[in-house]
Amino acid sequence: MPDAPGSFDDLLNDVGGRLRAIRAGRSLTLADVSVATGISVSTLSRLESGSRRPTLELLLPLARTYGVPLDELVGAPAVGDPRVHIRPIRRHGQTILPLSRGASGVTAFKHVLPGRSTPEDPRPRVHPGHEWLYVLAGRLRLVLGGREFLLEAGEAAEFDTRTPHWFGAGGPQAVEFISLFGPRGERVHVSELGE
Repeated sequence: MPDAPGSFDDLLNDVGGRLRAIRAGRSLTLADVSVATGISVSTLSRLESGSRRPTLELLLPLARTYGVPLDELVGAPAVGDPRVHIRPIRRHGQTILPLSRGASGVTAFKHVLPGRSTPEDPRPRVHPGHEWLYVLAGRLRLVLGGREFLLEAGEAAEFDTRTPHWFGAGGPQAVEFISLFGPRGERVHVSELGE
C-alpha cells in the first residue's frame, strides 16, 4: 500500500535533494564533507542521489558539519502552535486562569482579584489539600486559621487547606497571584538560593 503524501517515506526520499542543496550552498565538495564527517564519498553521493536510505548515524554528523538542525535535513513538519489558550474562569468577581491541565496532582492557577475600597468580610473555608501562593502585583490579604496576613508583591505563603483560609485584595488596587494547589496534600518545595 503506498504511503500518503507527506508520509515518513516521502520525508526520507526528499533528504538527498536537501543535502545536495545545503552542500552546494556552502561551496563544499563531497570530498570536503567526507573529511569533515568521516562518511565515504561514495556513501555521500548515494545519499544525495537518493539511492542510499538516510539513517540517523549518517544524518547526525552531516547536521553537525552543516550547522543545521536535524529537522531541517529531513524536512520535518513545523512544530504546532506552542501557545496555551487559557479559558478564564470568572467567579465571585475574580478571574482565575488555569495554567496547568489534568485533574490530579499539583495544579497551577493565576488569580486576579479586584481591589476593594473597604475590606471584605472574610468567609474562611476548608478542604483537603495544600496550597502555595506567590503575589505578582498588588497586596493579598490572607486569613489563615484566625490570623491575618498582608502579602506584598514578591512574597509567598504555603499552608494546609484543612486550616480555615480566605484571601482577597488587601487594598484598593487589584491583586495578581499564582497559586499551586495539591488536592492530596502535595507540597511545593521552594529552595533558597545557595542551598
